[in-house]
Amino acid sequence: MELIFATHNNNKLKEIQAMMPDSIKLLSLEDVKMHDEIPETADTIKENAILKTDYVRDLFDLPVFADDTGLIVPALNGEPGVKSARYAGLNCDSDDNMNLLMERLSDEKDRSAYFLTVISLYLNGEQHTFEGRCDGEILRERSGAKGFGYDPIFQPAGFEQSFAQMELGEKASISHRGKAFKKMIAFLSATNFSK
Repeated sequence: MELIFATHNNNKLKEIQAMMPDSIKLLSLEDVKMHDEIPETADTIKENAILKTDYVRDLFDLPVFADDTGLIVPALNGEPGVKSARYAGLNCDSDDNMNLLMERLSDEKDRSAYFLTVISLYLNGEQHTFEGRCDGEILRERSGAKGFGYDPIFQPAGFEQSFAQMELGEKASISHRGKAFKKMIAFLSATNFSK
């Protein structure tokens, strides 16, 4: 069965493809020749995921899912949160986002943080959502060259490595996205959709 993953982010695509059962063929937005930038204008992570799913659903007659993820830092009143990808501004990159976050946390003793992912799945005329959370802390220096986004400065609770030091499979087994995705796969399996 074919399932569209509504993302242009190849790093996310690789992470999810590595966890996908063989019975499900994952299609990227490039595979379906969609090059639009999907607007992410909602106020919450969940609403953004749904907004992205709805946008693609209106264009294709195929099951589709989208995810949205935010890094929440309690000492910064929940920043960067829903604006995680654009924290340092619209034309900034991950380095800019990490620099701004570390700068704002420089005088904070509480460096706890968590990632929250919400996956929105549109299937058989119904919307479903699945959440995953990973707690940890923001490091004072970058560590590791794998992963993407805030991975070099996020160390998950109970581990001595940052996400950017972990192999893809290890990260996927504990990450926010991995947890949300496993819930979606369990749902698909229970509905015999992936058979």
